[in-house]
Amino acid sequence: MFSGLKALASAGRFRLTHAPTLQEGLKLNSAFSYDLVLMKDHLPDGAASGAIPGLRDVAGSPELIVYTRAGDPVEAERILKSGCWDYLIDPSPGTALLDLMHNAIRYRREKLVNKGQSRADICKLLQNEGMVGSSPALQQCLDLLPKAAHSDANVLITGESGTGKELFATAVHRLSPRAAKKLIVVDCSALPHDLVESILFGHEKGSFTGADKYRDGLVKQADGGTLFLDEVGELPLEVQKKFLRVLQEKVFRPVGGREEISSNFRLVAATNKNLRAMCEEKAFREDLLFRLQTFHIELPPLRLRPNDITELAYYYSERHTHFCKSAEKKFSPDFLMVIKKYAWPGNVRELFHALEYAISTAHDSETIYPMHLPTEIRVQMTRNALNTKRFQEPGPMAAAPATAQSGPLPLLHDLRERVLEETEQQYLQKLAVITGGDIGQALTISGLSRSRLYTLLQKYGISLKNNVRGKNGGNPEVPA
Repeated sequence: MFSGLKALASAGRFRLTHAPTLQEGLKLNSAFSYDLVLMKDHLPDGAASGAIPGLRDVAGSPELIVYTRAGDPVEAERILKSGCWDYLIDPSPGTALLDLMHNAIRYRREKLVNKGQSRADICKLLQNEGMVGSSPALQQCLDLLPKAAHSDANVLITGESGTGKELFATAVHRLSPRAAKKLIVVDCSALPHDLVESILFGHEKGSFTGADKYRDGLVKQADGGTLFLDEVGELPLEVQKKFLRVLQEKVFRPVGGREEISSNFRLVAATNKNLRAMCEEKAFREDLLFRLQTFHIELPPLRLRPNDITELAYYYSERHTHFCKSAEKKFSPDFLMVIKKYAWPGNVRELFHALEYAISTAHDSETIYPMHLPTEIRVQMTRNALNTKRFQEPGPMAAAPATAQSGPLPLLHDLRERVLEETEQQYLQKLAVITGGDIGQALTISGLSRSRLYTLLQKYGISLKNNVRGKNGGNPEVPA
């Protein structure tokens, strides 16, 4: 492959550098500015997906093309989700590869020309609302944001509660050509079931009890602007079908109306639910999901961007000092260490609430210490530490390895099943603690479908609600 690339480099006027391992490649990428990295999916010191964050975490990160001989579906998914330019299967140096490399480099150079102002505008807009951080996971979302904003295509924003979905939706609108028009926000979880259609599509006078005059619906109010459906997973199934047609045709009929009305709106939707799993369970229409996610921005949870936590803490402290006109406070090193270790199931929203509490509690102190954090967070941190300690302690098999004198080893199949069940049970108990009983968050973290999660909870008698066994080892309390 490398010898063939040498010929390509000469023909395509590329300067080529070769690194035989991931670590050497990462060092070279940190020392020099590369336009493109062509990487095998598996190298002697690891998989390509493990090196991508390191390649991204530099100023002016290169475009990435990964190639494979055999292929690995799981690895391919990880690579493509990381924003890789392409994933090639069994490539051979030739015109097609040369064209692909040229296209990737051309795209990168055009992006760098236009990126400065766009990134500056986006960062200023988001920083005003607290979306700060330099982690690769967040930067990938920031790179996608202007593309989504400048398009008129539908956008789906997913992520756990508190990750900033509404903030990103607002940014999509404000950076779009529709910014001068209205942004209409609809909280689908708060729509009264019997009034959903009236609220969305409007109604004619006398169409139902209490309809004393004609009213425009929110879809019409968004004409020319942006309609933001927050918590779109809560939209009733019967309304999903009607809304699908509205998305396709941009026309609708008010409740009790005879004539169809048009509305030229742009749709942005957000959810903390796994809509794909809901489709499998027939709780969400698959055809609507396809329509929603022309652009898909998946916001990372705070636990996957721990290095951003310190930056967020200082940002909030400065903002609090400015608005409250109070004395500036310092964070002790152990305080910063603790907040970086905490999982923050409520993400940035929970972090800011905790910082507000800590600053208020420490009003007589110039320095904020871990003792100033909310009690429930300190308790949870202690529980997590104790659970981790128990999990890491050697079990009976490790403490007393089998020998000829201590009896025969168990069947490997039986041992594997026992270890798997113990691991599953410990995982689910920890999941219940981390999520605080939030079924949506549990599904997001575990990657399980709703039915599979319920089956495992019932198998081990674990209640997601309170992390205790059901009475007499019976069925757990499973949220509906």
